[in-house]
Amino acid sequence: MNLIKVLFITLGLTLTANAANAQQKIGSVNTEDVFASLSEVKTIGTTIDNLTKTKQTEIEKLINDYQTKLKTAQDKEKTLNESNKEAVTKELIAAQTELQGLGKKIEETRAQAAKDISAKQNEMLTPLQKKVRDAIFAVAKEKNLSYVFDTAAQEANNLLYTDGSEDITAIVKTKLGATATAAKPAGKSK
Repeated sequence: MNLIKVLFITLGLTLTANAANAQQKIGSVNTEDVFASLSEVKTIGTTIDNLTKTKQTEIEKLINDYQTKLKTAQDKEKTLNESNKEAVTKELIAAQTELQGLGKKIEETRAQAAKDISAKQNEMLTPLQKKVRDAIFAVAKEKNLSYVFDTAAQEANNLLYTDGSEDITAIVKTKLGATATAAKPAGKSK
């Protein structure tokens, strides 16, 4: 008889656990789709593109300056002869030092440009990411969802099957005031 009681108790616990699990609602959201529908993303993209072009123009100016000075030094080297050897050699040594300095400045400017662009992206994206996260949390609470999975990054989570979960992407986009339909982001195929 004790074995039967243990089986009933175990079965009762299992049924209770299953009933508790059944009450937990699961939702999904495609954050790529949400971000693609936000006008702020286009603004951020334009700002970053403009900053990148400005930095690239600065770098190209330095490169052109380097190439001009290199050509001048190469032309000067062609005039080297016995009568001007000492003077031209001094000029070539000075030119080489200047070219090395310019080369270093180009590399430093490239590194600083990459840092500046990255910092600007983070500065602009961080508040938007928080805004989207807050909207997802708000919709999840409104819908009484226990879990929400991001279906945009299948490889980044263990969710393999989402049928039956509630997709809240459209509601999150509405909460954010985004366009209802957006072009699918390039690069990911579902």
